[in-house]
Amino acid sequence: MATRTRRAPPKARTTSGPAFEVDAARLPPLGMPPAEFLRDYWQKRPLLVRNAFPGFVSPIQPEDLAGLACEEAALSRLVAHDAAHDRWMLRHGPFPEEMFPEMPDHDWTLLVQDVDKWDADVAALLAHFGFLPRWRIDDVMVSFAAPGGSVGAHVDQYDVFLLQAQGQRRWQIDASEAMGRTAPPLDFRDDVELRLLQRFNPTHDWVLGPGDMLYLPPGVPHHGVAVDACLTFSVGMRAPSAAELLGDFVDTLAADADDALRYRDPGLAPPKSPGEIDADAMERVVEALNLLRMNDPERLGDWFGRFITVYRSGGQVMPGEDARSRIEVEWDLQQGARLHRHPFSRMAWRKAKRGARLYVNGAGHALPARDAARIADNAVLDGPLYASLSEAGRDRVFELMREGHYHLDLRQDDE
Repeated sequence: MATRTRRAPPKARTTSGPAFEVDAARLPPLGMPPAEFLRDYWQKRPLLVRNAFPGFVSPIQPEDLAGLACEEAALSRLVAHDAAHDRWMLRHGPFPEEMFPEMPDHDWTLLVQDVDKWDADVAALLAHFGFLPRWRIDDVMVSFAAPGGSVGAHVDQYDVFLLQAQGQRRWQIDASEAMGRTAPPLDFRDDVELRLLQRFNPTHDWVLGPGDMLYLPPGVPHHGVAVDACLTFSVGMRAPSAAELLGDFVDTLAADADDALRYRDPGLAPPKSPGEIDADAMERVVEALNLLRMNDPERLGDWFGRFITVYRSGGQVMPGEDARSRIEVEWDLQQGARLHRHPFSRMAWRKAKRGARLYVNGAGHALPARDAARIADNAVLDGPLYASLSEAGRDRVFELMREGHYHLDLRQDDE
């Protein structure tokens, strides 16, 4: 492997504000307390974290990623670039196994979404991001790039942590806005299927090696190119657009609306022009719409809890075939077995007027707050944790197991 390039500190260090680069060897993975990161960087300015994961060894290999990209249920893409003619090619999986040995040795990238749902070791990385609400984290996308491989200069509309897992990748970013300069132009090319920027003028240029991590807030232009064959893990956030929120919110309002709520005009006066929609009519339209407003915080919170645990769902949870009775399951838990949450099961909770609500893949369940927090916060329930739940909490866990949200692992703790 080539020696990692160590570039001079970026000129941006002379500008006001926190540094754009830190070394986290003594305080991984951020190089600072999480509260400081959230205050100074989160959705404000990019940050290169050297040694975010010191001595990092990738839990998967390129051939593992290629094998996953051949699966029907996996979401995969392949991007190739003809540098001589500046032409881009995008293909969607699943891909035939025989394709990869025939791929060229340069200028292409394989990307697979939701790898954390398929590989437990990749999923374990998310524990290091516990400084963020779990329901905000979407997935871990893994990309393999041959030397020169890239997906072009682009922007993401969500926060992302780019962890270098194998090999080296050169990252260029345009942090003009964070440096107090004019925001960069975000016009896209119209000659490619990908949303690539027409113009890209980087302010920072870094080469990342294994264990280094780049944080990017939404809207920061960036361009990554593989120096050698490399793997990059992208921890992306769930950030529904205002249009997505409004669309689902309106659908919920309409579905729950009383049909008796209608446009009314009891004070109607003879119109000057029968064909005119006058100002009084528009006031009554607003009044009719206001009847549907969700002013109740409980209803609003309930809607969002159901929405966010379904948003960008990567797969379905189906009931399993384990027919153990509850007595058997609880006995197994007492003997050291554990309940593991299904990878595609999304959970969150919130306090309610009475107790709390646990949200599981779009369904809401009333529970004591203590139970809801313990169930949502722990992807694995062991015997003591299960026993600490109230009867209502244990009832809910068993029902969730029946629905496929948990599977029982009978291996003992010391195995």
